[in-house]
Amino acid sequence: MTILAIESSCDDSSAAVIINGKICSNIVASQAIHTKWGGVVPELASRAHQQHIVPVVAEALERAKITKNDLNAIAFTRGPGLLGSLLVGTSFAKALAMGLNIPLIDVHHMQAHVLAHFIDEPKPNFPFLCLTVSGGHTQIVFVRSPLEMEVIGETQDDAVGEAFDKTAKLLNLPYPGGPLIDKYAKEGNPERFPFPMVEMQGLNYSFSGIKTSFLYFLQKETKKNANFVEENLADICASMQATLIKILLQKLKKAAKQYKIKEIAIAGGVSANSGLRAELQKMGEQENWNVYIPAFQYCTDNAGMIAMAAHFKAEKGEFCKQDVSPLPRMAW
Repeated sequence: MTILAIESSCDDSSAAVIINGKICSNIVASQAIHTKWGGVVPELASRAHQQHIVPVVAEALERAKITKNDLNAIAFTRGPGLLGSLLVGTSFAKALAMGLNIPLIDVHHMQAHVLAHFIDEPKPNFPFLCLTVSGGHTQIVFVRSPLEMEVIGETQDDAVGEAFDKTAKLLNLPYPGGPLIDKYAKEGNPERFPFPMVEMQGLNYSFSGIKTSFLYFLQKETKKNANFVEENLADICASMQATLIKILLQKLKKAAKQYKIKEIAIAGGVSANSGLRAELQKMGEQENWNVYIPAFQYCTDNAGMIAMAAHFKAEKGEFCKQDVSPLPRMAW
């Protein structure tokens, strides 16, 4: 089974080829245009996808050393994501599948993040818990099998990725700010500035309160010292990052005990954060967990993870029809 996969949920255009469960190519074209605006502009994103999709697909096929006539199916991200961006990938996949007379496979973006763990060794054993953290989502997922997952905890307002980016914006750091917070945090004292932790019921999260608290903190300190941010940037980043990581891992630890699971994974764009990766490893040693962290190239949005999810769906014969349409708020 040879599948071409397309990812276009947000601002990364990507195409990958998977042959019998092995990723043979994974091409990603990022959109630098959003840096100017301090965040993703949906209309600009969809236009950029139109420009990038043919070149990334062509390169994915070339890297895999196949032609379009070797394909058995076309997979694509159906949702969740930006409607305009999803439309580009969905329309391209439908047209190509129709032209080649081969089936379509629609993929849930967040489920694909979880299944990125099956691209390389080591692979988690079922059942396992996966903390999926990105700019738009923060979820704890109970994974029973490749196609059977349940969200057992999630943010009730903002995602942790948004908290990182908004923090960076308040510090006048360029977009995307999350990686810069991580960079400066390595040089700072994580205990210098205490920030409040909002406690939600059960396994759910909330990050809106800590963003507001951080805003008031900066206003108060810069009123006393106009150069406060510049003089304390590393400690500010380290303290804020440490608080966000603590919030994430406390709930994950609670979920692991509640479900009596030692197989723990992490996925999504924020899983590339070095502080989070290190703290998860540390907690894993303390709790005797088997911890799984994906390679950096499979943390952010990429078609490799879409291809892996499609591989599992193809094995079960789960294809979709040509009348499929994108779902920006696609449910689990």
